[in-house]
Amino acid sequence: MFNRSDQTDKTLKGAGVLKNDTKLISAWDIPLALVLLTRLPVPRLPDRVFSRQASAVWAFPLAGLVVGLLACAVGWMATAMGLPSIACAILVVLVLTITTGAMHEDGLADTADGLWGGFTPERRLEIMKDSHIGTYGVLALTSSQLLRVSLITAILSNAGFTTILAACIVSRVMMPVVMSFLPNARQSGLSHSVGAPGSTAVILGGAMALLLTLPMIGLQVVFPTLIAALSAVAMAMLAKAKIEGQTGDILGATQQLAEIGFLMAVATQV
Repeated sequence: MFNRSDQTDKTLKGAGVLKNDTKLISAWDIPLALVLLTRLPVPRLPDRVFSRQASAVWAFPLAGLVVGLLACAVGWMATAMGLPSIACAILVVLVLTITTGAMHEDGLADTADGLWGGFTPERRLEIMKDSHIGTYGVLALTSSQLLRVSLITAILSNAGFTTILAACIVSRVMMPVVMSFLPNARQSGLSHSVGAPGSTAVILGGAMALLLTLPMIGLQVVFPTLIAALSAVAMAMLAKAKIEGQTGDILGATQQLAEIGFLMAVATQV
């Protein structure tokens, strides 16, 4: 297994030091997406693979599928053991948080602190980069976790795990969309090193999400996906107004809000 810090360092540097791979799709994109979006153990990738970071966004839904399957498997086992729905929901959210290294949750907290804690774009970006968490971050993180647990509890009381799995997939499609429409707000960090994905990669990601979720819940996926997209648009508009672009924290917040929006829409239908 690779050393995560070494792999992350290559991720941050790859786009600048390696020759770009111009292939539309590569089998390496899937493990690369797992490296970018999760903390799951992945074999060490060749250095050249990291030149594909922007192109690999089409595989983000597959990363969502993997972490979603792990979380839903734990939730299903808890259900089979007779645990109440709220306990199963807590376990599902816990696994989702652990498998991603809480990077999306951290992004949401930093975004809340930065966008509401500063009065200029420069100060907001400075706050977002600070590793400490403030009042706005605590409130955002607590609210999001409570919302996810309560919504998943309601869904499990009336439906199966497939809708939760679909939320994991669809929410990760929204990050490349924001990346493609907003410039990077700073000249450093993971989002900057990945670069802006092309429209083809973004469209392929959307098609992949549709291919994965339609067999799961059918046309029921349309309304929740629309709400998830609106949540992502709202986050993008706020980021544009506050810091004139996006960062890795903004992308993490986008995933969280899109997932919550999807779950909310599902909860109204069950």
